[in-house]
Amino acid sequence: MPNLGTTEILIILVVVVLLFGAKKLPDAARSLGRSMRIFKSEVKEMRNDDEQAEQAAIQQAPQAQPQQYTQYTQAPAPQQAPAPQAQPVQQPVQPAPQQYQQPGQNYPGQPQQ
Repeated sequence: MPNLGTTEILIILVVVVLLFGAKKLPDAARSLGRSMRIFKSEVKEMRNDDEQAEQAAIQQAPQAQPQQYTQYTQAPAPQQAPAPQAQPVQQPVQPAPQQYQQPGQNYPGQPQQ
């Protein structure tokens, strides 16, 4: 829908005056104002009725009972910060066994030369 500018609004007003006549326009505006006033008062009454119904519902609702802990229920555990994770300790490198120190032999898992 295009935006209405000043010139478009003036053209619409001229057409309305020509269609309905200048004598009928004040009466139409007066009746429109009355209708808007009645509409506003009805909306206000509906809001007040809704608020009263909500207040009545709140008053009729049973009060929440505090939870009692018995021997069969447990109190919720307090939240604790996560424990720091341990860092792995590097083992010292040990020399290879004697059988692998001979020339021409490889360690297990080492590619052949």
